[in-house]
Amino acid sequence: MVRQIPYNGSIKRIMALLHERSRGRFFSRADVVRSEGASAVLFLLGEHYEECTFRTAPCIILTKRSMKVRQPGDLCFPGGRIAPRLDFLLSKFVTLPLFPLARWPYLPAWRNSKAEDAEHLAMLVATSLRESLEEIGLNPFGVTFLGPLPPEKLELFGRIIYPMVGWIGRQRRFLLNWEVERMVYIPIQRLLNQDNYACYRLSMEPQGGGGAREETRDFPCFRHRIRDGEEVLWGVTYRIVMVFLQLVYGFKVPDLDTLPIIRGCLDRRYFIRGR
Repeated sequence: MVRQIPYNGSIKRIMALLHERSRGRFFSRADVVRSEGASAVLFLLGEHYEECTFRTAPCIILTKRSMKVRQPGDLCFPGGRIAPRLDFLLSKFVTLPLFPLARWPYLPAWRNSKAEDAEHLAMLVATSLRESLEEIGLNPFGVTFLGPLPPEKLELFGRIIYPMVGWIGRQRRFLLNWEVERMVYIPIQRLLNQDNYACYRLSMEPQGGGGAREETRDFPCFRHRIRDGEEVLWGVTYRIVMVFLQLVYGFKVPDLDTLPIIRGCLDRRYFIRGR
């Protein structure tokens, strides 16, 4: 089933929903300041031209990881680990006029009622913007901050990820670094179509020796069909996207055992290559 997007005025609506959902419950000082265990990503929204419809459409903007990094080929949001000292300093700038967090209408209320959470939020926004500038050349002044999403645990690598949602209006060209193969734009309309979801049956090579056997696991996924093939959105980025779609549009994916099966394989290089 395809759902129509109630897009008029949705930026303010998304802001209000994210603010209502967070209420400062998703920030832990221990997680925010521990660089080895915490990361922040920028959940990017924007408009992109669709060749099939000859119009622009609201999209979720992702990056495809290059073959030089860990988890090569995965779709993800730009972002990375917190650098406590640097990002603490940068957090003082993101609340200045013209920066994204300064334009967020809920910042004064956060500062008045939960000052420590406001400091944590500023640090996470600073991390996501810094990493996005490094990875894709994102202009931080062109980002409208919409709010935080709940953190997600990346079980395979023992990390916790804090998604910060932002809208970019004008930037169309990006300067990609060695970590990024290319940008991927997924129209929200497609994400709201249940026919685009599948069960991703992954065969995983054992990471250690000792005669360990190959493991097979099933994951829900989204199939993004493009002109020269398709991209598969799965894992922690998929979960973050699903939280957003559920919160904003009330969307829910069918049960895993009702979805068609597609197959993939992860070898040991997926877990150990790069950073």
